Amino acid sequence: MRPFTVAVAALIALGASVPAQAADAPTRASVTAPTPKSELFLTVAESEDTWIRGVQLRCEPKPSGRHPHAALACAEIAGAAGNLNALPRLKRPCTKKYDPVTASAHGSHRGRGVSWVKVFPNRCELDVATGSVFRF
Repeated sequence: MRPFTVAVAALIALGASVPAQAADAPTRASVTAPTPKSELFLTVAESEDTWIRGVQLRCEPKPSGRHPHAALACAEIAGAAGNLNALPRLKRPCTKKYDPVTASAHGSHRGRGVSWVKVFPNRCELDVATGSVFRF
């Protein structure tokens, strides 16, 4: 019976030491995952590529970059879950003048890749379709 007593005593001692070690180890809830990256390079090109403008827009961890309306643009992109085709349309009439403008966005939104290019009939139509995202 002596080996049995030694084995039980060893298991009790081992069991008593586990909670002390577990308390020192970080739990899943206390370890925070890094915020997924949200950074886009936005460009707008006039018809026949006579000029191109571009800005860097960072949305995570907080809006920043050279975009003049970074906070609003980030909020609109977040509301569309990063899908630039799903941005809320403004209710404003535009002229029918054809002066094409090409807008593009490349980078990532909350860790997912974004590669978007679209041609609009004119600058007003771009603004109506994309809100403040390409307003720079």
